[in-house]
Amino acid sequence: MRKSLFLFGLFLMLGGWISKSIPSDLLYYLDVKGQRKPVMNAADWQLKRKQIISGMEQVMGKLPSRQQLPPLNIIYLDSLKTAAYTRYNIRFTVAENEQLPAYLYVPQPKKQKQKRAAMLVLHGTGDAGKKLVDGESPLSNRAQAKELAQRGYVVIAPDYPSFGDLKDYDFTKDRYQSGTMKAIFNHMRCVDLLQARPEVDANRIGVIGHSLGGHNAMFVGAFDPRLKVIVASCGWTPFAYYNIGEEGSKRYGGRLGPWAQDRYMPLIRDKFNLDEKQIPFDFDEVIAALAPRAFFSNSPVNDTNFDVNGVKKGIQSASEVYRFLKAADNLQVRYPVAGHDFPTETRLQAYQFVDKILKHIPNSQELE
Repeated sequence: MRKSLFLFGLFLMLGGWISKSIPSDLLYYLDVKGQRKPVMNAADWQLKRKQIISGMEQVMGKLPSRQQLPPLNIIYLDSLKTAAYTRYNIRFTVAENEQLPAYLYVPQPKKQKQKRAAMLVLHGTGDAGKKLVDGESPLSNRAQAKELAQRGYVVIAPDYPSFGDLKDYDFTKDRYQSGTMKAIFNHMRCVDLLQARPEVDANRIGVIGHSLGGHNAMFVGAFDPRLKVIVASCGWTPFAYYNIGEEGSKRYGGRLGPWAQDRYMPLIRDKFNLDEKQIPFDFDEVIAALAPRAFFSNSPVNDTNFDVNGVKKGIQSASEVYRFLKAADNLQVRYPVAGHDFPTETRLQAYQFVDKILKHIPNSQELE
């Protein structure tokens, strides 16, 4: 009996050691012959990262060239001055015949020639678009743009195609294979605009978003290494865990149907048959592609959009990459007892994480 218990204990110990010593798929890449090879160093990781980006582009379409882009040609439509900042309603050029409406928040200067950190803020699903993050959402805890401006950040908050001032956007007539890639290109141009601002420190820029804005923050972060910190609230779970219920699945033609809308990634339906096993990327890979840069996820335990069990599995997988790159502290996740929301306490923790990464001293720690 004692021998059996000893052998059983030894088996459990060896099993645990083996599972910890064998890297996940995230720490393997394909060599030029298509053979799986373990990631052993930084050069190997860059190969793996390129393969993750390639998988995303197979679903989203190629990122258009960013060479020879036209001037931003910012048009100021109106402005609103507060004690903490001035909010400008702007439109600017992202590419030939492509204009992007956005709010631009510029804090009132405390010192001449003071360089500030900046944030790209992406709104969630809603007809109001960028107004949602300015405090005009019918839901609480959505005014990230306004709050970050009050903390002293320069902020840009664009409309996502088909919302806000882009409500009439026609996806069938643009040059992109997905609304997601159109958004990524737009958001990278927002970073261009921030870097061109004289009051912005070009090396201290991050991105934050809730829901629709959450996964789009992750997507632009994967494509744009200029973003030093990425915050996603209620924005993701692995595709295998995504489930909007039977009624929703029928409405959209399948469990992953919502992801395949024209405004998102229609190739998930047209090329990959709404089958997560065929889709050549997943969200743990997107997070890994951010590493070693800082990533913060707000993932409430009662979020019916994005299953927290999948989040925990994805974080466990991505954390191997962060540990490999000696950046474990740069991967942060919170699991508040809430639904599809960005609770005040968790939001403040996210802001404080951003402050730390971007070396920003906030004007105030208070939130409305």
